[in-house]
Amino acid sequence: KRNGVGVVLKEEFVRNVLEVNRVSDRVMSLKLEIEGVMLNVVSGYAPQVGCELDEKERFLSELDEVIESIPKGERVVIGADFNGHVDEGNRGDEEVMGKFGVKEWNLEGQMVVDFAKRMDMAVVNTYFQKREEHRVTYKSGGRRTQVDYILCRRGNLKEISDCKVVVGESAARQHRMVVCRITLMVCKKKKRSEIEKKTKWWKLKKEECCEEFRQKLRQALGGQVDTIQRKRLAKKKWDMDRTEESRQEYKELQCRVKREVSKAKQNAYDELYTRLDTREGEKDLYRLARQRDRDGKDVQQVRVIKDRDGRVLTSEESVQRRWKEYFEELMNEENEREKE
Repeated sequence: KRNGVGVVLKEEFVRNVLEVNRVSDRVMSLKLEIEGVMLNVVSGYAPQVGCELDEKERFLSELDEVIESIPKGERVVIGADFNGHVDEGNRGDEEVMGKFGVKEWNLEGQMVVDFAKRMDMAVVNTYFQKREEHRVTYKSGGRRTQVDYILCRRGNLKEISDCKVVVGESAARQHRMVVCRITLMVCKKKKRSEIEKKTKWWKLKKEECCEEFRQKLRQALGGQVDTIQRKRLAKKKWDMDRTEESRQEYKELQCRVKREVSKAKQNAYDELYTRLDTREGEKDLYRLARQRDRDGKDVQQVRVIKDRDGRVLTSEESVQRRWKEYFEELMNEENEREKE
């Protein structure tokens, strides 16, 4: 496969995953249950401008099928490289986009707008007034444009309070990271009381404790932290002035970071292999194997079930009631026996 998409989750949400749908190498979706709210995250990568029209229409058709399969009451967020320009201003398209895009339009961008109209969605990037630097999602040489978009259902647009490009944080070469802030209206559930170890963060207010913490952190991480920080500052400097000198400085620091990270990884592996040769290491080996098996599964824990109509049940009572109905029907179903 030539392409690829993915969804990265914060560790605390891994157990909230209910379903993973890998449609193709250009489209995938993820369903999560967060405090009773169903959130569907869709990742997409559209064909480039020079590709055949059939390939572009196939991509949009796959997106259509994914969105149409999601019940109306569930939240949907699409994050995708659409390889299209929707232009700034919204004359004639007010229902699906705001006025704050980037001044460039093409056919692929119009296909994004048409898709949003078809699915009753909104192009989130265009609703927030930002400096152009915080709207440009793609930079290459002297070219600056917008091709990466976040979409949501129009009815849920009020839940999004901000959307912008994070300057200086490149998730991929040429593309820039787009972030949005979403506040879900959820029903609070009573949490089981668990004894947790407390971290005494307040002690860091004392200068001597704070300095001791810094020293131990530097010792544990070696020189990588300072080098990575210098690389980030060099990247920001290059983004701002775009001179050959700043580019060379960034490239040199980038190579240095790669070397130091590679060295740190090798040291960590050496320590791990040395430990695995001991009796305690054998226990760690089985623990690592079990963890790797769990990490390889999309859905870590099954906590929900669908009713007869395909709606997802999330509350403990409704799930138990559905299981009861299922087994009552299963155990009491009369089957005609073949006559001998």
